[in-house]
Amino acid sequence: MLTGKPSRTALRVAIRRAAHQMADHPPVLNDPITAQLLTPETVGPSYDRDMERAMHPVGRDFRCMMAARSRYAEDQLADSVAAGVRQYVVLGAGLDTFAYRNPFSELRVFEVDFPATQEWKRWVLETAGVAVPENLIFAAVDFEHQTLAEGLRAAGADASQPTFFSWLGVVPYLTLPAFRATLATVGGFPAGSAVSFDYAFPPETLSPERRGIFDRLAERVAAAGEPFQLFFTEEQMETEFRQAGFHRVEQVDTDEMNQRYFADRADGLKLSDARFGIWTTAWV
Repeated sequence: MLTGKPSRTALRVAIRRAAHQMADHPPVLNDPITAQLLTPETVGPSYDRDMERAMHPVGRDFRCMMAARSRYAEDQLADSVAAGVRQYVVLGAGLDTFAYRNPFSELRVFEVDFPATQEWKRWVLETAGVAVPENLIFAAVDFEHQTLAEGLRAAGADASQPTFFSWLGVVPYLTLPAFRATLATVGGFPAGSAVSFDYAFPPETLSPERRGIFDRLAERVAAAGEPFQLFFTEEQMETEFRQAGFHRVEQVDTDEMNQRYFADRADGLKLSDARFGIWTTAWV
């Protein structure tokens, strides 16, 4: 992300989630708030072009992936809430909308992001007329000057309470030390805490066809100033979790995600066979 500027990737993700609400029925992720946030005023002059592109059949794979990964994390969160978790931390929140449609009245939500992106989001919310709920806390964290633990403590998060973390669409952009520092922070929370995120496979492990798809995506995000730089195999990720203090790990591939969320759809919507990443949850 460019220093001092909001994340362009966060906007593109939100555009695809909004397009999913309008183009795919029923939606895998029921998220009417995103479409409310995205208007010509908040997106800018490219709004019509961006929405048309996201709703086009060619854009179907990406809007499908964005919706599915949020649905996966929110399902894992629901299980954690049923087990007694009352704190939810959204790392790299961008334009995530869970807090504004939160069905759990006792769940406190902390949105963590760079100050510039969070300032932009608050402007988007105000411009779109979306109220900030009382159980949402913004935690603007400048990682050049403070750690995640310090940022959460300053925002009032209770490190003695089991907490669920989501970390969607972030890991591939990190350095390995930054990834490990965040994982260690989450792993230091009490038993019952968990984290869900997605990550990308090393490009050299992909088939030529999948490598071509990945390279085109990598070129686009690099042009936006947010290049991919961190990749793992499933075995490497298992090792990272164990070293950070996690005791149970779930790794979900494309086939399992399609079975969970896209089985028997009349429109045939499903995740593509690109298969250059995976979804995971780990519990402390």
